[in-house]
Amino acid sequence: MAATAPIARHLLPDGAAVGKGGELTVAGVALSAVAEEFGTPFFLYDEQHLRARCREAVAAFGPGAAYATKAFLCKAMAALAAEEGMTLDVATGGELAVALAAGVDPALLVLHGNNKSDEELAAAFGAGVGRIIVDSFEEIRRLERLAPAKGAQRVSLRVTPGVEAHTHEFVMTGQEDSKFGFSLASGAAAEALRALHKVPGIVADGAHAHIGSQIFRLDAFEREVAVLAPFIVDNGLTELSVGGGLGVAYLNDEHAPSISKWAEVVRGACASAGIPSSVLLSAEPGRAIVASAGLTCYRVGTIKELPGIRTYLAVDGGMSDNPRPVLYGSGYEAFLPRSPDAERPLAARIVGKHCESGDVLVHEAFLPGDVAVGDLLVTPVTGAYGFSMASNYNRLARPPVLFARDGEVRAVVRRESIEDLLRLEP
Repeated sequence: MAATAPIARHLLPDGAAVGKGGELTVAGVALSAVAEEFGTPFFLYDEQHLRARCREAVAAFGPGAAYATKAFLCKAMAALAAEEGMTLDVATGGELAVALAAGVDPALLVLHGNNKSDEELAAAFGAGVGRIIVDSFEEIRRLERLAPAKGAQRVSLRVTPGVEAHTHEFVMTGQEDSKFGFSLASGAAAEALRALHKVPGIVADGAHAHIGSQIFRLDAFEREVAVLAPFIVDNGLTELSVGGGLGVAYLNDEHAPSISKWAEVVRGACASAGIPSSVLLSAEPGRAIVASAGLTCYRVGTIKELPGIRTYLAVDGGMSDNPRPVLYGSGYEAFLPRSPDAERPLAARIVGKHCESGDVLVHEAFLPGDVAVGDLLVTPVTGAYGFSMASNYNRLARPPVLFARDGEVRAVVRRESIEDLLRLEP
C-alpha cells in the first residue's frame, strides 16, 4: 500500500465508519461533534471494540486471560475488563488502588512489580489479591516479614528465560541482562522457589515470564515455552503465565497476529513441550486489547513550510499525551477525520507544542493537500500507552478520555484544568 493512500481500516476502531458528508464516525458519533463538546485534544475509545477484544482473550485463554492495566487504566476500563471476565494485572500500589476503586474483586488481581515496597505488599495482603508475582530475593525477605500468619497467599515466580524477542531494546524483558525476575540459566529461579516454599503463609505454585512488547513473531513465544517447560514440570507448578507483548499494527502496511492465533500457538507449544493440560495457561494482553480501540484527535494550530526542507504541522498536544515516538521512535499514521478516504499526498512532520525540538508525534506523516489551520487531525492506534504515559510537561493539562457507544459519548476521565495543575502546591 502506498504511503499516500487513505488510512487503512484495520488501524481504526471496529465501530469506525464514514458518515454523512464523508466524515469519520466512531460508534455512531462524528469526531467534529465530539470536538465541539469536549474540545481538543482528546482520547476517544470505541467501547464495543474494547469489549470484543476482552471477550476474544477470554475465549482464547479462559480463566488465564489477564488484562495488563499498564497499557491503559482508569476506573471505567478496569470495570469493563472485569465485566468481560478478565483478571487484571496491576504493577503498583496506584494501579491496585484504581482497580479496587472500580469495584474489581481483589481475587481477580495479580500484583506485579520489580521493586514492590512494604506498603504495596501490605496493601495487596490487606485487599486479598489473587496472586503476587515475586521478582527478587529482597522481595522474598519482605514476604517473610509481611505475609499474614493466617491464610495462604498464592504467588508466582518471575523468571527470565533468556529469550530475546525481536523488538525495541527498551521493551525487551526476557534476556539475561534484565532488571526483571530470576534467571533460569544461573539457577537463581530454582533457589528462589526453594526459599519461597519455606515462607509461612505463602503458596508458590506458578511461574511467570515476559519476553518483551510489540512482538509480531509468534515463534518467540514458542521458544519461551520450550525454555520454561522443564521448570514447570520438574517443580510440579500449576500455573504458567507467558506474559504479554503481542504486537499491534500502527502503520498502513503492518498486520499483527490476533489474540486467538497467539493462544493457539502457545497452547501448541505447551503440548509439544510436555506441559500437562492441568497446568493453567495464562497470558496478559494489554496493548492488543486497547491500542486500536482508541485514537487521539488534535486541532491543527500552525503550518510552517520550510522550502526545500520540510513542512511542519503543529497540533495542540504532543509528547505529553504520546511520548512513544520520543522514547522508542514509534511510527504512527495521521489523517483528517473530515475526509478519511482521501488520498494523502502532502508529506509533513507533525509536532506538538512543547519546548523541545524532539517533540514529534509523526516524523513523516502524509495528509491531504488541503490541510489547513483549524482542521481536526487524528492519530489512530493510540489506545495503549498514550493516556497511561501522559505527563504535564510544560504544565500542559492532560486530555480527557472518552468512551463512545451506540451514538453517545461519555467522559470516563475529565480534562485536567489549571486548578488541577496547582492543587498539590501549598
